Amino acid sequence: MQRVKVVIPCRNESAYIGRCIDSLLQSNLSDINLAIAVVDGMSDDGTRDIVARYAAGHAAVQLVDNVQRTTPFALNLGLRTMDYDVGIILGAHAEVEQDFIAENLRVLREHPEVGCSGGIITNVHENELSQVISMAMASPFGVGNAYFRTGGKSGYVDTVAFGAYRREVFEQCGLFDEELIRNQDDEFNYRVLQHGFKIYLEPSIRSNYFVRGSFTKLYKQYFQYGYWKVFVNKKHRAITSLRQLAPPLWMLFVLLGWVGFFIHPYLGYAYIGLVTLYLGIAKWVAYRSSRFHFKLMLKLLWCYCILHASYGLGYLNGILHFYVLSRKPSNSSAALTR
Repeated sequence: MQRVKVVIPCRNESAYIGRCIDSLLQSNLSDINLAIAVVDGMSDDGTRDIVARYAAGHAAVQLVDNVQRTTPFALNLGLRTMDYDVGIILGAHAEVEQDFIAENLRVLREHPEVGCSGGIITNVHENELSQVISMAMASPFGVGNAYFRTGGKSGYVDTVAFGAYRREVFEQCGLFDEELIRNQDDEFNYRVLQHGFKIYLEPSIRSNYFVRGSFTKLYKQYFQYGYWKVFVNKKHRAITSLRQLAPPLWMLFVLLGWVGFFIHPYLGYAYIGLVTLYLGIAKWVAYRSSRFHFKLMLKLLWCYCILHASYGLGYLNGILHFYVLSRKPSNSSAALTR
């Protein structure tokens, strides 16, 4: 019987945490000894009472206090004991399919070279705005080759969400970097690969993620992703994935390309042409994704622009802070936006 521990970082998730725990308890658990650690950042919205009721009724569920209130601290609190064979990290906004755990174990069993397995996230929208955000985040144009969002065939990848890790991975790679408010899972997966393990994406491993609808929160969230990615790069002295460079390079061109007007008219025309081409491609992708619904197309177009601009500007801001000014992460960047 394999021992599986699911660690759920959580703070003020009273609307979702019950459904998340239920989905795990209803999983196919044949020959699986399941433990669920909900590591709560001192919630004040009733979340703790909900988890405490589950813990009272189910021996598998445990409420763990996270006085630091950050995600990497929560993950490490749940994983540090090593009383498991496979450790899975999960978001409180997620619900897993019944065979989510069993399929992860199958992949790890059939692929001994794999240290981490993961699957496809299906974004679930709860209103029209979250539907637009879900569609943009599931689009290769919106998020690049993040296959755990956009889908794809089975195979090796550079990162997954809600990964299932062999215990040996944590023993050899260490735990999550507690300096990283964002990107701690991407950074950890980079270390997993550096230690010689493989990461495997299996589309049959499926989970749902409930998306909250707010363009403002989306902008702040992806700005932080870009900002913290630079911090990770500096720590490792390496570009951890090439796709991260596209948004900052594009924003650098948008911000500075107009200078070409003062050098030569053709450079100015090229600037206008490339910006127009980007908007044209974005509009066409949005139009097709919206099934030719004009109002939805406009919102999708705006969402694509937010994703690319926020990540790109966050990345450029990170370069300024961490490389040019040699600063530590700013206080505002430590504030979570989800």
